[in-house]
Amino acid sequence: MTSRTVARLPNLINVFLLLSLVLSGNILQKATSLGINYGQVGNNLPSPDKVINLLRSLRITKTRIYDTNPQILTSFANSNIEIIVTIENQVLTLLQDPQQALQWVDSHIKPYIPATRITGIMVGNELFTDEDSSLIGYMMPAIINIHKALVQLGLDRYIEVSSPSSLAVLAESYPPSAGSFKPEVSSVMQQLLQFLEATRSPFWINAYPYFAYKDNPNKIPIDYVLFNRNIGMTDPNTRLHYDNMMYAQVDAVAFAAAKLGYRNIEVRVAETGWPSKGDAGEVGASPTNAATYNRNLMMRQFAGEGTPARRNSRLDVYIFALFNEDMKPGPTSEKNYGIFRPDGSLAYNLGFSTMSTTTANSESVAYSSYATKAKMTLEYWTILMLAMIQVVVSRLS
Repeated sequence: MTSRTVARLPNLINVFLLLSLVLSGNILQKATSLGINYGQVGNNLPSPDKVINLLRSLRITKTRIYDTNPQILTSFANSNIEIIVTIENQVLTLLQDPQQALQWVDSHIKPYIPATRITGIMVGNELFTDEDSSLIGYMMPAIINIHKALVQLGLDRYIEVSSPSSLAVLAESYPPSAGSFKPEVSSVMQQLLQFLEATRSPFWINAYPYFAYKDNPNKIPIDYVLFNRNIGMTDPNTRLHYDNMMYAQVDAVAFAAAKLGYRNIEVRVAETGWPSKGDAGEVGASPTNAATYNRNLMMRQFAGEGTPARRNSRLDVYIFALFNEDMKPGPTSEKNYGIFRPDGSLAYNLGFSTMSTTTANSESVAYSSYATKAKMTLEYWTILMLAMIQVVVSRLS
C-alpha cells in the first residue's frame, strides 16, 4: 500500500460514512442549510396548510415569503418550519420613521411570535439593480429602525435583519478573489456590513448562474453552471479551484466584503434556481437543465458543502422556487422557476415519486395525501450517493 493510498483512506472512509447516512435517511435531517422560496404571484396556488404538508414531505424546514401574509404566518404556527419574511420595496419609505417601523413590527411580526418561527426579516429585495438605483438609499435607515423596533419589543434574539442583494452590486466577480463592490454602492455596503457584523447577521445574495449562461452560452460551459462534473477554473490569486459558478459568485461577494474590512461576514444565498421553460431567446431554460441544477445543488446541500474559500462552513441556500407562478410579469422564464406546479405535481423529474397520482386538471387534488405519501425513489437515492461520492473523490484529486 502506497503512502498516497494511506493518505486517502480517511477520505474513502468518509464516502462510506456518507453512504450510511443516506441509507438511514439521516442525511436529509442534517440538510438544515437548505430552504426554499415560497412565492405567491399566482392565481391558482394551494392553501398554506397544504404547502406545509408539501414542505414536510420534502423534509425542508426553512422557507421564505415575499411579504408578511397573515394567512401564511397564522397557518405556519406550531409547524416548526422556520420562515423568513420580507418587507416589500414600496414600504421602505414609510420605515424611514422609527415610530412607523415600531408600528410595523408590532402589527406584522409580534402577533405571530413565538408560535410561528419567524427567524429573519428581509428589508426589501434587490434594492440596487443596473436599471434602478433609487431605492438603495432607503435601505440602511429602514434596517436600523426595524432592528431597533425588534430590540424594543424584545424580539431581536429571535430574528435577524438583513437585505438580499443581486450580483449587480459587484463591480468585479471574476476571478472570485477580484470581487469588489461598485463605487456607487460601496458606502452603503460598508454601512450594511458594519450593521451585520454588530448584529451577527448574514449577508444575503441572489445568485443565478442561469443569467450568466443565458447571456453567454458560447463561452460559459453548461456543466460548470449546472454543478455537473467539469474541469472548472482555478483562481490565479488564491489557487482555489471552483467546479461550479454559484460557489464562485458567493466567494466573490465574500472577497468584496473582505476588501472593505469585513472578513468574517457569513454570505448566504437567498435565491438561486433555474427555469424549466423560457421564451425563444432564453437559452438553456428547459426541464432537463432545471432538474439537473436543482438536483445537483440539493445533493451538495445534503453533503454539507462549503465554498472553496470557506470549505469548513456550510453554505445556506434557498432554492427559487417552490411553485411556478403564472401571474409574474416579464418573460416566460419568470413564471417557470418552480419545482412544483400549483396542483402539487412536479414540474419536472427531480427524482421524486408519489404513491397517489395527481393531475393539473383534477378537481380533487389530494395535497395532504400527496405530501404525506411522497417518497424518494431508488433512482433519487442512487443519484444522491453518486453525487456525494463525486464530491469526496473530487477532493482526493
